[in-house]
Amino acid sequence: MKLAIVILNWNGSKLLKEYLPKVVEYSSDATIYVIDNASTDDSIGVLSSNYPQVTVISNKKNLGFAGGYNEGLKHINADVFCLLNSDVEVSQDWTVSILNAFQSNQEIAIAQPKILDLKNREYFEYAGAGGGFIDKLGYPFCRGRIFQSLEKDTGQYNDTKEVFWATGACMFIRREVFNELKGFDASYFAHQEEIDLCWRAKNIGHKVYYIGKSHVYHLGGSTLKNSNPNKTFLNFRNSLYSITKNLPPKAAFKVIFIRLLLDGVAALHFALQLRPRHSFAILRAHFSFYKNFSRVFKQREKANFVLNYHVTKSIVWSHFVHQVKNFNILVKD
Repeated sequence: MKLAIVILNWNGSKLLKEYLPKVVEYSSDATIYVIDNASTDDSIGVLSSNYPQVTVISNKKNLGFAGGYNEGLKHINADVFCLLNSDVEVSQDWTVSILNAFQSNQEIAIAQPKILDLKNREYFEYAGAGGGFIDKLGYPFCRGRIFQSLEKDTGQYNDTKEVFWATGACMFIRREVFNELKGFDASYFAHQEEIDLCWRAKNIGHKVYYIGKSHVYHLGGSTLKNSNPNKTFLNFRNSLYSITKNLPPKAAFKVIFIRLLLDGVAALHFALQLRPRHSFAILRAHFSFYKNFSRVFKQREKANFVLNYHVTKSIVWSHFVHQVKNFNILVKD
């Protein structure tokens, strides 16, 4: 299979210097591209001087994660795209198991490897961990990561398993599927666009897999840190977008109403932590969602909506009330 490894870059010359060498060293079976989102640092110079084997695609402005990939991937021809964050350290033979899975199982449309924490390598990393899921209310979590609770990697997720969503930090997707879905929803700009993409894929019959034989290490927070209120805004708003687009109307309206209440509790929680900017970010997220509701609702596509999309009713209740911090315990409950 023809594999294209595609890294989206915006003012990330330091990250390219740090992590691109191993991508080049350990990816001889692929063609490597960098899509540059109109960087103003020396990213282009670093690439042209040190990595002539890497093809650079330059976007005219910063289109965010979603729009940046949508535009750049138009210029790449491959059987499978690997969308790779610039702050990911890859390991030897990291693509082999995943490409084998694609070749042996035509039902696999999207896949991710095991995502470990670059700073604490024995533990799973927040963005993707051992494969993504959502609860009935649309809150995302992973095997190996529930909210801020990270599991130690003891081999408990060294399997190959169908999951609900794959992380955008290291996502493999068939080109024909990406094109069929018309790419990411660019209105998300960044955060949770991969969940929407996978949800839309599942709604039309495709499957998303986690391949635990492959692993990479993710730094995380290189573009927006958890302390940034804009990250809070994007996560809360984009989650509401996905619910609206990917559930039947009656179910979507019910979930949105409950989310209004729970997101209000989250805003109060931030206020009690003396983090008022995050409380305001949640408020802005809801106002932005309601303002754009009509447009988002019209984006809904005819599909056989996946109604068994969740493995638990409320991850918030399980984690914060029952103190569940381990995915396997959550599933047993």
